[in-house]
Amino acid sequence: MDLHDFYYDLPEELIAQDPLSDRSSSRLMVLDKETGEIEHKIFRDIVDYLRPGDCLVVNDTKVIPARLIGTKADTGATIEVLLLKRLEDRQDTWEVLVKPGKKAKVGAKISFGEGKLIGEIIDIVEEGNRLIQFTYDGIFEEILDELGQMPLPPYITHKLEDKNRYQTVYAKHEGSAAAPTAGLHFTTELLEKIKAMGVNIARVTLHVGLGTFRPVKVENILDHHMHSEFYVVTQEAADMINNTRKNGGRVIAVGTTSTRTLESVALEDGTIPAKSGWTEIFIYPGYKFKAIDCLITNFHLPESTLVMLVSALAGREHVLHAYEVAVQEKYRFFSFGDAMFIK
Repeated sequence: MDLHDFYYDLPEELIAQDPLSDRSSSRLMVLDKETGEIEHKIFRDIVDYLRPGDCLVVNDTKVIPARLIGTKADTGATIEVLLLKRLEDRQDTWEVLVKPGKKAKVGAKISFGEGKLIGEIIDIVEEGNRLIQFTYDGIFEEILDELGQMPLPPYITHKLEDKNRYQTVYAKHEGSAAAPTAGLHFTTELLEKIKAMGVNIARVTLHVGLGTFRPVKVENILDHHMHSEFYVVTQEAADMINNTRKNGGRVIAVGTTSTRTLESVALEDGTIPAKSGWTEIFIYPGYKFKAIDCLITNFHLPESTLVMLVSALAGREHVLHAYEVAVQEKYRFFSFGDAMFIK
């Protein structure tokens, strides 16, 4: 399979720059994965496609305000740091992206918030990422909340007025460098309505890494190496999903991150065990899904691993045709854009 097999032409003006004032008023394209048939709805109409006994699986990760702007202690030069992941064995040490990298040599010290937070570069690791050790007085998360900005994707150029609009309403466990964007369409009221219908809502956690935006640079997609992301599936979530399947309900993943979590842990018969760990699963056409039946997702970048995942579920031809229709109908694309339900 070639990278170009997953290309589609997207006019730049269809990239959504701002979230809608009402989360659930975005548009919803409904795609039948068997026939390729398309319907046009509003997101809150999702209730018409859910049945009592189904299980929605959401990713309750919380985005941290991981973008820090600081100054180099010796020269005063501006440096931007993006927190990627905290080292498990050293709480105050993070793997980060630094811009401009050439100023971030080992030993360099960076001051954030006029010295509220000091970072020292202690190592250079793979792909030029840095390890940075922070010193501060107080609670790191509170300082980060005060000084950090939301790490919006590179294609969003507008400033986000309200930090919470890049969080799902059910975000709980901090650790993501990007939002699981399919979940941004849900309001608390809509979720209550769905629960009242007899639909179960299971929560899993996958901390989304910035690798989710990393372009595929190899012509043969099988040569692409996926980034690693940490996930948690609790016993409660596993039981809820397994009981749904046992009772004939459908497992509906909210987002590619929930999908990747479930497919990473699923046994051959589709049973979900309680488990945590790191996943590098790469799902592309030919993959046989073990855990999920349906998917709620956004519209993804051309030639991205996410378009490949969606194509694995609904068929490449169906998906690329749906994307063509979405362009014609002027759907809004990417993180703050409209949604698709693959049934």
